[in-house]
Amino acid sequence: MLLLAQQNTPQAPTGGNFFTDYGLLILLAALLVFMFISSRRRTKKMKEQQEQKAQQMVPGVKVLLQGGLYGTIVEYDPTDLSKPAHVELAPGLVVEVHSQAILRIVEDEEPVVEETEQVAGDDVIVSRDETILDSRPADGTPDADDKPKA
Repeated sequence: MLLLAQQNTPQAPTGGNFFTDYGLLILLAALLVFMFISSRRRTKKMKEQQEQKAQQMVPGVKVLLQGGLYGTIVEYDPTDLSKPAHVELAPGLVVEVHSQAILRIVEDEEPVVEETEQVAGDDVIVSRDETILDSRPADGTPDADDKPKA
């Protein structure tokens, strides 16, 4: 009797929906394909950047090293990266660094304009907002400090 009760109970359908059966596998396969393609694209892009950097590395170019030091390239071999590069940090101070320790080429920036500028041949300093920073009176008469002391 117990066997008859178990045989009459409805069971879940075995030929279910395609996505419920294989959806997780399809998602994993798509994710693997995406990861493979994106890693190849990134590798290709990095290789192009390294080749471009190697072409720009000529003696006399200002560079930034991995440690934050700025210098000028004296000697660099872009074909053999196992050879060290020679970088001049200060006049007469040439250091030997690993060729891949060069982070990037430093572009020349525009000179920074200071807040105040001294007018040549005059003692008046004018700031950006055109205020006079001189201690002399505006009419040109000598100040009390300019009188000779007896």
